[in-house]
Amino acid sequence: MDRDSGPRVRVPEQRAPEKPGTADALRFTVLGPVRAWRGSELLSSGSPQQRALLAALLLRDGRTATAGELIDAFWGEDPPSQALATIRTYASRLRKILGQDTLVSESGGYAIRTDRGALDLTLAQDLSAEAEKARAAGDRCQARTLINKVLGLWDGEALASVPGPYADNQRTRLEEWRLQLTETRLDLDLEVGCHAEAVSELTALTAAHPLRERLRELLMVALYRSGRQAEALAVYADTRRLLAEELGVDPRPELAQLQQRILRADEELARPADEPAPAPAPLKPAQLPATVPDFTGRSAFVSELGSRLATAEGSVMAVSAVAGIGGVGKTTLAVHVAHQARRHFPDGQLYVDLQGAGARAAEPETVLGSFLRALGTADSAIPDTLDERAALYRSTLDGRRVLILLDNAHDAAQIRPLLPGTPGCAALVTSRVRMVDLAGAHLVDLDVMSPEEALQLFTRIVGDERVGAEREAALDVVAACGFLPLAIRIAASRLAARRTWTVSVLAAKLADERRRLDELQAGDLAVKATFELGYGQLEPAQARAFRLLGLADGPDISLAAAAALLNLDPHAAEDLLEALVDTSLVESAAPGRYRYHDLVRLYARACAERDEEPVERESALSRLLDFYLATAAGVYALERPGDRLADHREPTQYSGLTFADRHSAQDWLYTEANSLLACVRQSSGPGAVRRAVDLLWATKDLAESGANSKQYEAAAITMRDLARSSDDARAEGRALITLTNARLVAGRFDQAERDAQRAMRLARAVDDPLPSCWAPNDLGIIALYQNRHAEGEAYLEQAIANFRADGNRPGEASALCNLSRIHLAMGNTTSAVALAQQGIDIYDELGHALRGANGRYALGLALTQSGRFADATEQLHDALAVFRDSRQRLWEGMATFRLAEVDLAAGLPAQAATKSEQALAILRGIGGEWRRGNVLTVLGRALSEIGQPGRAQVCWREALDIYETLGSAEIESVRKLLVPTLPG
Repeated sequence: MDRDSGPRVRVPEQRAPEKPGTADALRFTVLGPVRAWRGSELLSSGSPQQRALLAALLLRDGRTATAGELIDAFWGEDPPSQALATIRTYASRLRKILGQDTLVSESGGYAIRTDRGALDLTLAQDLSAEAEKARAAGDRCQARTLINKVLGLWDGEALASVPGPYADNQRTRLEEWRLQLTETRLDLDLEVGCHAEAVSELTALTAAHPLRERLRELLMVALYRSGRQAEALAVYADTRRLLAEELGVDPRPELAQLQQRILRADEELARPADEPAPAPAPLKPAQLPATVPDFTGRSAFVSELGSRLATAEGSVMAVSAVAGIGGVGKTTLAVHVAHQARRHFPDGQLYVDLQGAGARAAEPETVLGSFLRALGTADSAIPDTLDERAALYRSTLDGRRVLILLDNAHDAAQIRPLLPGTPGCAALVTSRVRMVDLAGAHLVDLDVMSPEEALQLFTRIVGDERVGAEREAALDVVAACGFLPLAIRIAASRLAARRTWTVSVLAAKLADERRRLDELQAGDLAVKATFELGYGQLEPAQARAFRLLGLADGPDISLAAAAALLNLDPHAAEDLLEALVDTSLVESAAPGRYRYHDLVRLYARACAERDEEPVERESALSRLLDFYLATAAGVYALERPGDRLADHREPTQYSGLTFADRHSAQDWLYTEANSLLACVRQSSGPGAVRRAVDLLWATKDLAESGANSKQYEAAAITMRDLARSSDDARAEGRALITLTNARLVAGRFDQAERDAQRAMRLARAVDDPLPSCWAPNDLGIIALYQNRHAEGEAYLEQAIANFRADGNRPGEASALCNLSRIHLAMGNTTSAVALAQQGIDIYDELGHALRGANGRYALGLALTQSGRFADATEQLHDALAVFRDSRQRLWEGMATFRLAEVDLAAGLPAQAATKSEQALAILRGIGGEWRRGNVLTVLGRALSEIGQPGRAQVCWREALDIYETLGSAEIESVRKLLVPTLPG
């Protein structure tokens, strides 16, 4: 392939081929420039003609080349009169460099004697042979790895700059082999399910080698498996037309057969072909939590469930559902049984806590995404919708023997998408509800332990000696626990940790609560009474921490946030939290992070409502909100030096964390994202709404990251509604700006415009500078997207004036860059470049890395339209690097898309097609359909220019469908593209 215009294989930095031996061993490369090393020293190989002699000898694999053969290799049929003398001169020079023992003279010719493996080509051949063996044995993953190593040995064009007919022939041969290896590796990519990742590379390769039918065939399969059937068929149509025009032939039969299979929607084609000996799964998940070492009793249930799992191979869907009240030991039993059954499921075990007893049960869509990743599916190959994920999940499990443990399920509807559908797999479900509506499930009702089992569990934890001396007291203890395993474990752990206590002391303490324990026969009361036992043994400070920490809604809490909520220094807070971990009332999710089991959290809140004054509960949550707001505002200030949020936000009484640099600040923001947004949603008190809205404002980056966009928008809607219901115009105006931002990210411009208009009216009414500045800025962006340029110009000029009046220079820079885009759309390229540069100058002066990247993005657009393609590429590449570093997936995708536009304008359609495919992959699930339509339009233009008009038409039709649904201004321009081109 042409390394200047075609696709390039990503390779590591070229080094001498590795070969065990002495440090000064000679090594050679021909898969790139012809080079020689002695150890790590690169030797001078002389002139191009001298390198030609070295290459000719190396490629003979140690065999002697006669003088006549070398003369033919150098000059063909027209050698000079002094050809033989010239050969001898080159040979003499090489011998001085390589040594007498390496370049030898014999039989009137020359040969190079080296160890096997000293030449990169020999290494490549050996690795290729190993790859063929691995593939024949069914180990596709190993075969891919080996072929990638082979391709990594190339450093550009083989025998680069080496003259002579022999070198020309060998260069062609080696380049053909390289292309065959690339085809093989891409074929393996498709066999292991990496079809989505292969599309962009295949698009570029087919552009570089338009008549190579095998590449077209691989592209059709990759597109079909990516759900792009119409494009796959368009590839065939393009190929047939091209072959007829260029060669006057039809596609080969294999390609025509593939077209028919795609037309029939062949299900077998939709998944990798079976191998004679299937390769092992890319990943074998082993997600089961550790079983408890003192598991006790439940022998009948263990036998019953174990037998069901052992026979799963012959069942269409082996599902066992264990139901019982909280604390009865459902999870402990299920994990124990699952561990015992592991040998029946050699392809792995999946586990998830579905949080069914909490206020926010896990979404099946989210769980499926996690499971698919654990099973080896790339992020880019995971579909967006629940039904598509469920279908891919079942397909991925087909042919495997995997056990799925679905713990703490809410109801049957939650777990149905998570069930395997093929023989060999099994699901084990635990839930507080009996799933009578789960068709085909084997239902198990788990009751409390028998007295004998309960005493055995208690003894294993406390010890035979202590229990044996006070057997009657021990029986009293387990009876007081209602024979609930969790209650027994808590009580026994407390006793085991207090060597000065006797069993009788514990029994006497439990006797004081006998009236409550008598009522443990129904529902959650049993769980609460069991937790009451542990809670009653806490020191006052521990009990307070337990109560108050349970008030926070987040999935977990960091040590720093917990310290703020408790109004303690971090060391004191850590001592209390670790003590709670020791009692099993709190779990250590990770170093420095803590969480409650969902039922324990409910109990902790009940304790807080019972034992804490309302003002103390409100103060605790207020301190947590203060901590999050102060810290997030600090992160915001690091990202946006000079921004006026710090001057206009609500004051906080509790300080936050500080960070040395923007990267550590970003790490904190994204780690705390779920907890931050949960804190926003629960901040409904009259004194909290304004701070919660400002917290949303300070965490705007979460909306643009892609990972938290939906949660951010939901929180913004919640705060808008709370502010409106409390008649707080200032809070509502700011909440509407955060919601505008979220909807701009999602591409819902009509909704964003309504929100921004109302925010601007409210800001004027209460004289709030933040939305007064940002609302017209956002309205200008919306007007730009909707081709209302004069209106957008007016909005942005108003925004610039407002930012300047407020002294908000970063905001002024933002509006200048947006105004640059308006001028560009109106055809004023000179002023567009100048405005963008003004914005960048402000950003650079203030030290804005991320926002400076937004300015360079705008400048890149203006330079593209000015025809300064190299300058535009430089600006956009700089912006792209910052967006990636800042985890801004939306802008990473958009910068990649704009680079595709530059390539297209610069006459590089193959590169434009590759970057457009990359942009589609990055923007999956973020940015909205309008942006997707824009990328598809450019992809279609690029495909049309590289000779794939059929596939281009498919892209344009999809873009047109998007624009028509949205009523976008781009409808007419895309319709013109879809007008069939008349021949000749």
